[in-house]
Amino acid sequence: MSQTAANSLTVPAPGTYTIDPGRSTITFRTRHVFGLAGVDGSFSVLSGRIRIAAEAAESDATAVIDAASFTTGNDTRDNVVRSDKYLATAAHPHISFTSDAVRESQGSYSLHGELTVRATTRPVELLIEEARSEPRSGAEEISFRATTKIDRYAFGITADKGMTARYLTLTLDIVASTA
Repeated sequence: MSQTAANSLTVPAPGTYTIDPGRSTITFRTRHVFGLAGVDGSFSVLSGRIRIAAEAAESDATAVIDAASFTTGNDTRDNVVRSDKYLATAAHPHISFTSDAVRESQGSYSLHGELTVRATTRPVELLIEEARSEPRSGAEEISFRATTKIDRYAFGITADKGMTARYLTLTLDIVASTA
């Protein structure tokens, strides 16, 4: 493990790590009612893999998210978002992410890749805010916190302009291990 001085991120030991869906979450924040009210919610991670290379820039990751797990705690809103009007979860049950590069700039790391929502793929950049690594029960465990801002219009989800915010801020809390 090594430390970066600027943001104290721990670069995990090289290896392939499997994401633990039960301990990993994706939360989001957006706005509704003409931008006046905040909305918080989450998605569940179904599966994924993180490969840490000896050279951090060569590392990569994949993740599959359960689109139907979208929840804000408001059943009416959640059902509308899962419907064909927004996520169309019956036809597109998964949201997927595949990275193609890790970049370091002035001590900060970002994971670049492609996000696929409703069969539309767009580039996305995840800013890695925290990274930890520690041995646990004979396996190496890593955890990451990353954030990004998503433009739903870029994925063709344009329903209810004005009532529903265009942008979502996502926070990913991911735990993975070699076991």
